[in-house]
Amino acid sequence: MKEIIITTQFSVFDSTEDLPIDILNLMEQAIAIRKKAYAPYSKFRVGAAILLDNGKIVLGSNQENAAYPSGLCAERVAIYQAGAIYPEAKILKMAITAASDTNKTTTPIPPCGSCRQSIAEYEIKQETPIEIYFMGETGAIYKSASLKNLLPFLFNKSFL
Repeated sequence: MKEIIITTQFSVFDSTEDLPIDILNLMEQAIAIRKKAYAPYSKFRVGAAILLDNGKIVLGSNQENAAYPSGLCAERVAIYQAGAIYPEAKILKMAITAASDTNKTTTPIPPCGSCRQSIAEYEIKQETPIEIYFMGETGAIYKSASLKNLLPFLFNKSFL
């Protein structure tokens, strides 16, 4: 038997005030779209903002449905929209923020497993890493230099 040791590394910003100006702008757009999320069931609102290499910013918020789990997470709304509207553009950075209507989220909320797999598809397709910044409603922001940092054993087309 062998053991495999996997390490991940994140940069941590104590608050939005510590973010570089371009990331602050991206996170502010994620916060604004988060507030427009359609989350009548979970009361958990998520916003995502994606910066493309063509300078465009694409937004997404979670969209719920009474027939769980028919809704869609903010990250996938944004990434699929970017892929549909700008299919040749590369995704450079993604900012994600989450907040609950019932309690304050003060710890960084990472993408769920389904969103990680969807982001991985685009990172593999474009052959360049996607920087991912994520936070709760307030507090620290974590930066991952690549989706591979969040999902080290990627499932991709090479397995098919």
